[in-house]
Amino acid sequence: MPILRLKDYRGPALFSYGFRPFFFFGSVYAGVIILVWIPAFHGNLELFTVFAPRDWHVHEMLFGYIAAVVAGFLLTAVPNWTGRLPLQGWPLGILFSVWLAGRVAVSASVWIGWVSAAAIDGAFLVLLAGAASREIIAGKKWSNLNVVAIISLFAIGNVAFHVEAHVSGLAEYSTRATIAVVITLVSLIGGRIIPSFTRNWLAKRRPGRMPAPFGRFDTITVASSAVVLALWVARPLDRITGVLLMVCGCLHIVRLARWRGYRTFGDRLVLILHIAYAFVPGGFILTAVNAFDVIAPSAGIHAWTAGAIGTMTLAVMSRATLGHTGRKLEASIALHVIFAAVVAAALSRVCAVLEPEYMGPLLALAGGAWATAFLGFATAYSVAFWTPRKE
Repeated sequence: MPILRLKDYRGPALFSYGFRPFFFFGSVYAGVIILVWIPAFHGNLELFTVFAPRDWHVHEMLFGYIAAVVAGFLLTAVPNWTGRLPLQGWPLGILFSVWLAGRVAVSASVWIGWVSAAAIDGAFLVLLAGAASREIIAGKKWSNLNVVAIISLFAIGNVAFHVEAHVSGLAEYSTRATIAVVITLVSLIGGRIIPSFTRNWLAKRRPGRMPAPFGRFDTITVASSAVVLALWVARPLDRITGVLLMVCGCLHIVRLARWRGYRTFGDRLVLILHIAYAFVPGGFILTAVNAFDVIAPSAGIHAWTAGAIGTMTLAVMSRATLGHTGRKLEASIALHVIFAAVVAAALSRVCAVLEPEYMGPLLALAGGAWATAFLGFATAYSVAFWTPRKE
């Protein structure tokens, strides 16, 4: 439900709610940096960053794009959890400016040095965790502090990424640790919203088997996955790690099947959530196969990042934007194209690892489809982001 006190706001619509600037500019950034990364990957473009090119790509996807989406989601969810006013106006503008400054600092770190870049970039997630904590504590919604704990781990991972990249040349451990944190967050949030939205849609249209609500099996799956992911961070090529990753993949397949996604083909806004979550067990299984030295590690990593995270964030951003701007929860033709493009991007990127002889064209397809999805989202929803809510 919209917070009525929001009507007192008289500033620019873009800064009336947290999801607006972060979803819009986060999606633009996700599309643009992949267009920069492709020529850089082939050695045709020089990056002015202290990071190795691969680390710049990884960092900006994790702590640039994903951090923006997490901020938009959290700043929109916290007022609903607490009943307090949302962050808006100049405080929201300052927080967004810190995010933007981090992107400039990282991408120009050759000139300002890695310490300055780390300090400017690291400030954003610290401020975000502080702002969310203040509202949750003021609203006495103590149970929601677990989300702030995850954001805090995300912030620590960012600092660790800068330090490890400087000391070791490549940020290996901190990359895996951050991916593990985000996949755990996807598992937690997905386990709440996917069966809930599925149940709501099915209940209005046809009887039959309903999705299983979050229960003991989900708790076991998420908790065991978090432990195994921690083991993967430390020992990714260990055979025991591989076996446990495979077990977790199977648990997530069962979990996904319990949500009855096969009954949601009539609503693409619900169906895409199930498709996005399918990349979670896919990532576990591919990473397990990598532990036995059969395939390269980037297959599983991109199933998680481009597949689960990329598709899930677009699905959640689309639904939240429609709902919070007073529009119907319906997937337009443009949104169908956007969803198809992000899924194609993820599958192409994974296949580029599995079929290295076709890596060139598959990488081009993946990059083009990814840019189409995210720049298409920003274009299709630009009016919704920049104009007041429909009444």
